[in-house]
Amino acid sequence: MNNGKAVVLVVEDSTLIRMGAVDLVISAGYEALEARDADEAIRILESRSDIDLVFTDVQMPGTMDGIKLARYIRDRWPPVKLIVASGTAILEESSLPEGSRFFPKPYNDHAIADAMAHMLSSETMRCSIISS
Repeated sequence: MNNGKAVVLVVEDSTLIRMGAVDLVISAGYEALEARDADEAIRILESRSDIDLVFTDVQMPGTMDGIKLARYIRDRWPPVKLIVASGTAILEESSLPEGSRFFPKPYNDHAIADAMAHMLSSETMRCSIISS
């Protein structure tokens, strides 16, 4: 957490959708960072230790899609929470890393904000720190 605010990295190749997701994160009371693809997201994650949650699209250009990115993040940064969204693929949460949430696009902003709040609640954060 940065200055008491959770930090959320939005990974989305569509500029308009990314801008909307960043606005959603900010209006939910969190600090927002943004990346166009998985490669940029990984560079940001490597340079910052305060990212609490990654909100990623599935289909993106670059070396990996959002599912591979989610698995990579879970392996390399286990405490980071993950929300995955897709307009084309419908995924079972069981196909994602443990603790991830999936939302089909177009997603409901309130549902995403509620999921973020639940995943980033102090109780959830405390459990992550204790189990780390």
